[in-house]
Amino acid sequence: MASQPPNAGDVFDMRKIRRLVELMNEHGLTEIDLRDAEVRIRLRKGQETVIASAAPAAAPVAAAPAVQPPQQQAPPKPADEEYVAYIKSIMVGTFFTSPSPDAPPFVKVGDHIGPDSTVCIIEAMKVFNEIPAGISGQIVAVLAQNGDAIEYGQPLFKVDTRH
Repeated sequence: MASQPPNAGDVFDMRKIRRLVELMNEHGLTEIDLRDAEVRIRLRKGQETVIASAAPAAAPVAAAPAVQPPQQQAPPKPADEEYVAYIKSIMVGTFFTSPSPDAPPFVKVGDHIGPDSTVCIIEAMKVFNEIPAGISGQIVAVLAQNGDAIEYGQPLFKVDTRH
């Protein structure tokens, strides 16, 4: 029995589109591209939204504490540790240090970064999401390897915030 092509009304059902947008927001995605033999639907957030979703939209309550509050909640640190912060993953996915296999990494140990500096890419559901640092400082350590499967909240970079 041959399957019938989808009806345009089925594909563009507003409930389904709203659910896709909710999934994008829940998982911090900037783009979804779905297709089969007859139909394709592609949803993409604008660049301004991407920056905003990198921290607050992925998990409004937990995203902001992902970088700075551990310093405030942790017991007092030794003098040098007082200036250490971590850039943590804002989503589950695959960690990449560069935009392509033959390109240099976005950052390496010793590099100075600003809040808008892209530090890595996390691939989630076939979407490559550039991750901004969110803080200023100097990269002290890269804590994940290229191609690693990473979890939400996992530390990716150790940063000295004095620089």
